[in-house]
Amino acid sequence: MAQFVNAASAGQFAVNEQGGQALIAAIDQLQDWLVDNLYKLRDLEQEPPLGSSHAAEVMKPFMVNVATDHQGFLTQLRALNENLAKARKAIEIAMSNYQQTDSDITAALTREEP
Repeated sequence: MAQFVNAASAGQFAVNEQGGQALIAAIDQLQDWLVDNLYKLRDLEQEPPLGSSHAAEVMKPFMVNVATDHQGFLTQLRALNENLAKARKAIEIAMSNYQQTDSDITAALTREEP
């Protein structure tokens, strides 16, 4: 995602207002869902009450690890949220790039002598 932001910052791509706003709306909607559901899913960070059998004792820590290790479900949802924020920033920069390019072209065309 850093490369995406860097590419936008370097002016390597541009996005028009309509396209940019549609992308930002989708990003905002997904981030809202993530914020709401990460709160609800925080119980996955705790060992579930599966009982005291040998199988339950084996499964309890395993279930927490599936949710929280470096490849875990919650870990990946949090990373997605962070990457969406970076993507939003890149889209905003790309929209600014488009406006600047549009202004530059307009200025160049109005300077041309007939």
